[in-house]
Amino acid sequence: MSYVSSYLSLMHSHISFLLQPIFLHAFSAIIHLLLLAIVLVSWLWKKIITVGETGDDSNNKHQKPLNNAVLRKTTLFCSLGTSAFNLILCLYSYYFLGEKEKEEEKLVTHLDLGLKTLAWGVISVCLHQSLLLFSSGDDRRRFSFMFRAWCVFYFFVSCYSFVVDFVLHFYEKHVTLPAQDIVSDVISASVGLFFCYVVCFVKKIDECEEDHIIDDLQDPLLLNNGNATVCSNASGADTVTPFSNAGIFSILTFSWVGPLVSLGKKKTLDLEDVPLLDKRDSVVEIFPTFREKVEEDCGAINHITTLKLVKLLVLSAWKEILFTAFLALLNALASYVGPYLIDAFVQYLDGQRVYENQGYGLVSAFFLSNLVQSLSQRHWFFRLQLVGIRIQALLVTMIYNKALTLSCQSKQGHTSGEMINFMTVDAERVGTFTWYMHDLWRVALQIVLALLILYKSVGLASIAAFVATVVVMLVNVPLGKMQQKFQKNLMDSKDTRMKATSEILRNMKILKLQGWEMKFLSKINELRKAEEGWLKKSVYNSAISAFVFWIAPSFVSVVTFGTCMVMGIPLESGKILSALATFRILQGAIYNIPETISAIVQTKVSLDRISSFLRLGDLKSDVVEKLPLGTSDKAIEVTNGNFSWDPSSPNTTLKNINFEVFHGMRVAVCGTVGSGKSTLLSCILGEVPKVSGTLKVCGTKAYVAQSPWIQSGKIEDNILFGKEMDKEKYEKVLEACSLKKDLEILSFGDQTIIGERGINLSGGQKQRIQIARALYQDADIYLFDDPFSAVDAHTGSHLFKECLLGLLRSKTVIYVTHQVEFLPAADLILVMKDGKITQCGKYADLLNNGTDFMELVGAHKKALSTLDSDEGIISNEISTLEQDSDFPISQGGEEEEEKKDEQNGKTGNKGDEAKGQLVQEEERESGRVGFSVYWQYITMAYGGALVPFILLAHTLFQVLQIGSNYWMAWATPISQDVEPPVSETTLIAVYIALAVASSFCILARTTLFATALCKTATIIFNKMHFCIFRAPMAFFDSTPSGRILNRASTDQSSVDTEVPYQFASFVFPLIQLVGIIAVMSQAAWQVFIVFIPVIAISIWYQQYYLPAARELSRLVGVCKAPIIQNFSETISGTPTIRSFDQQSRFQEKNLKLIDRYSRPEFNSAAASEWLCFRLDILSSIIFAFSLIFLISIPEGFIDPGLAGLSVTYGLNLTTINAWVIWSLCSLENNIISVERILQYTSIPSEPPLVVEENRPDPSWPSHGEVNIHDLQVRYAPHLPLVLHGLTCTFRGEWRTGIVGRTGSGKTTLIQTLFRIIEPAAGEVVIDGINISSIGLHDLRSRLSIIPQDPTMFEGTVRNNLDPLEEYTDEQIWEALDKCQLGDEVRKKEGKLDSPVSENGENWSMGQRQLVCLGRVLLKKSKVLVLDEATASVDTATDNLIQQTLRLHFTESTVITIAHRITSVRDSDMVLLLHQGLIEEYDSPSKLLEDKSSSFAQLVAEYTMRSKSTFQK
Repeated sequence: MSYVSSYLSLMHSHISFLLQPIFLHAFSAIIHLLLLAIVLVSWLWKKIITVGETGDDSNNKHQKPLNNAVLRKTTLFCSLGTSAFNLILCLYSYYFLGEKEKEEEKLVTHLDLGLKTLAWGVISVCLHQSLLLFSSGDDRRRFSFMFRAWCVFYFFVSCYSFVVDFVLHFYEKHVTLPAQDIVSDVISASVGLFFCYVVCFVKKIDECEEDHIIDDLQDPLLLNNGNATVCSNASGADTVTPFSNAGIFSILTFSWVGPLVSLGKKKTLDLEDVPLLDKRDSVVEIFPTFREKVEEDCGAINHITTLKLVKLLVLSAWKEILFTAFLALLNALASYVGPYLIDAFVQYLDGQRVYENQGYGLVSAFFLSNLVQSLSQRHWFFRLQLVGIRIQALLVTMIYNKALTLSCQSKQGHTSGEMINFMTVDAERVGTFTWYMHDLWRVALQIVLALLILYKSVGLASIAAFVATVVVMLVNVPLGKMQQKFQKNLMDSKDTRMKATSEILRNMKILKLQGWEMKFLSKINELRKAEEGWLKKSVYNSAISAFVFWIAPSFVSVVTFGTCMVMGIPLESGKILSALATFRILQGAIYNIPETISAIVQTKVSLDRISSFLRLGDLKSDVVEKLPLGTSDKAIEVTNGNFSWDPSSPNTTLKNINFEVFHGMRVAVCGTVGSGKSTLLSCILGEVPKVSGTLKVCGTKAYVAQSPWIQSGKIEDNILFGKEMDKEKYEKVLEACSLKKDLEILSFGDQTIIGERGINLSGGQKQRIQIARALYQDADIYLFDDPFSAVDAHTGSHLFKECLLGLLRSKTVIYVTHQVEFLPAADLILVMKDGKITQCGKYADLLNNGTDFMELVGAHKKALSTLDSDEGIISNEISTLEQDSDFPISQGGEEEEEKKDEQNGKTGNKGDEAKGQLVQEEERESGRVGFSVYWQYITMAYGGALVPFILLAHTLFQVLQIGSNYWMAWATPISQDVEPPVSETTLIAVYIALAVASSFCILARTTLFATALCKTATIIFNKMHFCIFRAPMAFFDSTPSGRILNRASTDQSSVDTEVPYQFASFVFPLIQLVGIIAVMSQAAWQVFIVFIPVIAISIWYQQYYLPAARELSRLVGVCKAPIIQNFSETISGTPTIRSFDQQSRFQEKNLKLIDRYSRPEFNSAAASEWLCFRLDILSSIIFAFSLIFLISIPEGFIDPGLAGLSVTYGLNLTTINAWVIWSLCSLENNIISVERILQYTSIPSEPPLVVEENRPDPSWPSHGEVNIHDLQVRYAPHLPLVLHGLTCTFRGEWRTGIVGRTGSGKTTLIQTLFRIIEPAAGEVVIDGINISSIGLHDLRSRLSIIPQDPTMFEGTVRNNLDPLEEYTDEQIWEALDKCQLGDEVRKKEGKLDSPVSENGENWSMGQRQLVCLGRVLLKKSKVLVLDEATASVDTATDNLIQQTLRLHFTESTVITIAHRITSVRDSDMVLLLHQGLIEEYDSPSKLLEDKSSSFAQLVAEYTMRSKSTFQK
């Protein structure tokens, strides 16, 4: 042993010099001088030896521009930072520490630091200019051999210095190691390691691999573990997320999402860049299993309760929930390690050391606990978000599937707006609740741990702390209950508003035509005011909760320390600081209680709403007995059938229905308006509840509804409707439905994208596409609900002949029709009246003995009688036409076709399909959210006047809080042996005074914040809705309502609650962070040496992460709209979907849309945790360095109490620093909601509603004369003219009929009259006033229109007839009697207050048209327009309407567009348009006298069709 000892002693004497600081500094100076020499020699070589080879050098220099650019980005910052760091260290050493060193040591140290500064500065210049350090020629390495060798050598020297200073010197008691030496060694070793990696492992391989390596370099803290594919040309949409097969290291550090973050930095992310979900998270994969469990547990979804739903959702993710519970437990335990050790740390600084190197043991414990806390929290949050995404997807799927099976009665109780809210708000809220899943038991655990630590610090006074904590929690209980009530009412009021908004958006065109949009906007504003009332209560209640949160630590600490004073427990600074740190953690736990309670309450409300919706009655499966084809010779058989839309009502809708339909029969159903024709078809479909009787259907069905249901998407997809393409069959269907001409006119043919509800198609085109869809399905039974009313005479004839008599000649067809001419072709005619089949038989039989039938036929003959009087004039035309075996085929499509073609981008260029389509992909901003968005939001309320006061109040609060803690640390002794500087009474009194003052500051802040929040939300809402309601119709034609509803629902909710709190969670912790830094620097200002570069790296990370996060957040918003859009369409088209048995296909589509939405949401959550983890690590490094500084300072150099205070605050540094950066990112993601709403506040507006200086007289128009002069109209500036210089006059008090073939411009003319479209040139003058010179409201309110699509709003009969509340009940009853609805309304229990369901679905189409007639009868305008107003009524009702109009509008100018020639035959004048030009304009009699006139041709075709069918 003595030999070993002497040997070690000898060795120590030999190497002692190598361990001296002077040697280390000298050696470091030499190697940096060596580098400078290498660079100088290289420069000289370039300049002197290769002087004649500049051109080649230039070529070599530019051979790898990409490589050099990338290297500059990844290494320039590092080298420049090292140079700056050494410069700061050199100045610090010279001015502050030079006196303690010997002269030679001082000189060598300064020389070393100076050379380091210079050498790394030179490296920065070389990297920036791509000079000297790089190899030339064909070397595959980026850097020269000399520089690579130097980097490796430098790294080993740095490590040697680090080991010597940081390890060996701790065993030398007499050596005091300067803290800056350790920091310098750590920085040098880190830089050396980084450069070794760059110069040795980064090769010039191919570009793809190179990019990947650079991605890794730009993610330097924790590199990818290599699981991600390095070089793949496949887009993200073709690959499954790397999370599914990532290694443990990659999962721990979230490196698997690094490539996506890196890609987001390089380019704007698209959905194609986002990887697919793993099977475990894809709703396509997990929903079938979940559905089986629901069926096992509940039998059927109708029996599900809230409790069962919760249980099933929890079981669907129980493994993740248990794992996150373990992580939450680990996090709670790790969070209390710091407070537990603070007392020991303070005692250590005071010189009371338990064992050697205790300080480093404490530092290690603090650092490890921070690391465990960070890892557990990051994975706990991420996994719970994953669970939330999965649960939300399952709920949305259940809601969608339920909507597909709802009975009509159940559907009437919930409008589409409410159902959309279930999906967008309630399901999302349940998904968000996963964040709070473990909070309740975790709060209890935190309180127990806190009490144990407090008992160690203050003994029995911890009981007082417990009581104070319970008091604070009890205060939160009533706040939580109130929040529950406010939240429920807020949700209900939001439902009501969204329901109204949805309905208004659907019917915006009629509102514009009637001039009602501002009235309905005020209705929305009233609903919003009710919502705002609950929002204000909720926000102010939250403000009180926030006040309780911020004052809780002060209250608990005052009670605790006061109890200590009363009980005589000595207050020592170490124990005080331990207690204060505990209270700060307890603060979060206490604050979580109201937030958790609020979340539980909101989630319970949402779950109750969802479960009650899921329990609604489904369509009864026993209404129709379905028989396989071939099992019966009867296609349809109804025996003693009684059906009712409302089974609880004593009056059934259909009574004693008995009929049989054999396979291959054609059955016609006719009757007056409201007789039950459409309901009969709905019975066969199984849509109407059966009261009694039997209904059998044998074979598959296809259904064509009276109101066309068209999906957004391509025309081809609408026709195929899930079937495979059979080109031959497809062409036949197009030909039969007269669609080929339409498709030729459209720029993109059948690839044209249809807008929402077929907005860019005319009524006839929609109807024919609907018929084509039915024909292509090749069903056994076809049900047509009066599809011919929406098409003109020529097209109607063609459709009837080619479809019903042609392609469907061997099929069973039941068709409802008002056109008597189509009845003779039927094998069986059912005549309906008052819900009964009054007669049935063949046409000839019914003519002989059918009274009800004769009424219908008689009305038709009466209508034709006026034409018969002209038989001599047109007989030649008829005979000429009859020589052709086929009826004339419509030249194109339907009315408005030309208008729609222009909207669809008919420009002749088929190359740029995406740009030409009317409905574009939803716009989204790219890049950073502009500062203007933030500024507009901040200054929205009171011009931003409250913002400075809010910031001042919170700053004062932080100053007072720090002051109170500083006071306690300073005024309490380190131990019982030390005399306290002040008495205990003074100690507590000052502390209480500071606590009370800080409480008032926080009360002021929370109140002002709540006020600003409410005002801002109100202003933004009003601005957006005003701009939407004032937008031109072109905006609504090209914008699916799902996009607008998304902003009015999801984005507005975000602005109401999330965005302001995101601002708060960034700004307030930032102020707190500044306070923490101030406290820490008070004790050890050297922490700035590490803090500044770490903060710089944090900001770099934030900037690196933001582009990807921002685009992912935008993608989440963009991918949400199609789900809402699809759901909205599905709700309105449920009968059609069910009739084709296509439920499963629509369910699959919905699943894919949900997964499409979940992809960016999942990756956004992962990217957020990727950033937070790295920020946590960086914050932990700062905290660890500050602790090392404190234990390195000689004993007595600093007050241990103040040092302990800095540690107390430093414990929160990791959380607060990460929170500030994360909140900034989260704010930018959430501010996108404000950005999206602000997009809609800059929509181009229609001309003003009122022009004050040019208001017409109240009696205008007094005569009703319409003068049109050189009128030219186009739908957009870049599109061709639709009307080419029309000039004519509609005489006042005359009846003018407008006719013309497809696309002639009839409806365009009417739209111009109402200024739905503004003239490109020319003018329209009504009674001497140019309509373009007055306000839109003054114009539209003085004109009346009965539109083609009859519209009714949810509400009552009264407010449907008189939405502006301008007329008395007597006037309304008079109007109802005039339009033949008086008796119908009197039968109803509520009379004028009888309910009208959404879209007026509890009224027949014909009745809705009569209500529209009632509106114009009330209004009694001098100018009345009828746009296919009688398309949905039978001939008798049409005659009645015409008679009513003749009787009550004798002194009005009546302009009529009609398919039925009889509707315009008795007009004073007829205007015939052709391709946007006036072809004929004269009285009908004069036009008929001219055999060659186009009008005579039209009349001849109509008469021929009618007569030819009668002769069958």
